Amino acid sequence: MTTTPVEDAPRSAEAVDARVPARRLVPLAAQHVLAMIAAPVSTVFLVAGTLRMPPDATASLLSAVLLLCGAGALLQSLGVWRIGGRLPFVMLPGGAATALFLQIAQEHGAPTAAGAVLLAAGLLLAVLPLYARVVRFFPPLVMGVTVLLIGIAMIRVAARLVTGPDGTGEPRAVLLAALTVAATVAAYVLLRGVWRQTSVLLGMAAGTALAVTTGLGAFAPAVGSGFALPAFLPFGTPRFDPVAALPLLVFSLTTLAEITGQTVLNSETVGRTPAPERDVPRVARADALVSLAGGLFGTSLMVTSAENIGIGRLTGVRSRFVTAGSGVLLVVLGLATPVSRILAGIPEAVVGGSALVVYAVIAVMGVEMLRRADLSGTGTGSLTAALALTVGLLPLLSPDLYAGFPGWARTILGSGVVAGTLTAVLLTALLGRLGRRTHAAVREDGRTEPGVPPGTGSGDA
Repeated sequence: MTTTPVEDAPRSAEAVDARVPARRLVPLAAQHVLAMIAAPVSTVFLVAGTLRMPPDATASLLSAVLLLCGAGALLQSLGVWRIGGRLPFVMLPGGAATALFLQIAQEHGAPTAAGAVLLAAGLLLAVLPLYARVVRFFPPLVMGVTVLLIGIAMIRVAARLVTGPDGTGEPRAVLLAALTVAATVAAYVLLRGVWRQTSVLLGMAAGTALAVTTGLGAFAPAVGSGFALPAFLPFGTPRFDPVAALPLLVFSLTTLAEITGQTVLNSETVGRTPAPERDVPRVARADALVSLAGGLFGTSLMVTSAENIGIGRLTGVRSRFVTAGSGVLLVVLGLATPVSRILAGIPEAVVGGSALVVYAVIAVMGVEMLRRADLSGTGTGSLTAALALTVGLLPLLSPDLYAGFPGWARTILGSGVVAGTLTAVLLTALLGRLGRRTHAAVREDGRTEPGVPPGTGSGDA
């Protein structure tokens, strides 16, 4: 009986440290780059479109993101002291983190958003000694609520790239965005393997081609050539406002749960016995340090990518030196200004259409996370999720609901992601504790103690 490439590969810790010949390393590294390149490109254009950045600033921001993705891949793959998991990871700008970055930038200004990134990365570094205590506050139910709310909020932001800031879209822009979405879906359905993972990028290319050939949009690359470093502090001196930064501060804590899952999955993929207590802080330190650099170059939080884990499973190649090679390729792309300047000319409606796909997928990821929680009617999970989503959606459905509140309260309650996440955390802890007390009051024969209503469960926490 034949086996898959993954089954044929050696299941040993040495596989992750195996050296790969250069003739194989380059195509394998390029494969990882193709699998993740759509995320940084679409994220940069979402930021640039939302903040109305000119083409040259967009090109500089894209260069910065590609450089940081490459530096992060090198740091995670090779490791320095206790920084980096020495696992085959590639890094990219987090879609959910970018959503919160843009929310802060729109409400408080881009310098405040840059300062929020620095504060969030610093917080992540600070809480790592308390990793085991912090991560338990973010079970799948809380993570699901958070990611679902982020996806919904960002679909609204992405739609503004198509309609314009006043919310009234021109038919040609809406049509171009729809054609971009259709091209993305077609690429995902018709292609296989690594090419399917580039469907967002291929959709953007097709949308741009349609814009030029049909007159629905214009392709205007920024001027420039050669190699150059991206702009330092593109939004000016960062402004530190802890209250305004709260959405990213809360999110940085929730990433510990995601980092844990990805580290365990990656360890299992390469045949290494998972050791979260050792590896998760190392991966998180690298994420935080690269994010600190990102705050100085105008990006949001940088995170490890799950796409490359799937590539490792598909090919059976588990060497961390392959993703280190991807890091080198990304650094070269980041320094090659013609690449970023050409990409900076993509029409805004095309970016909006691609962003709608990306953030709709993020919303679905939140639903998938909620499916892993116990939402049965007998527990408290369904009530917790319902109330948390209600609190989180209220600012989106009724933007002026908290207009009469003090500024700090508007910042907290007016951010659906923060309000919903905090509600989920508090209710999970409170109802879970009450549920455990109720469960303890039930006798072994199934009868309840006096004062305990029949039919109450132990909850989900």
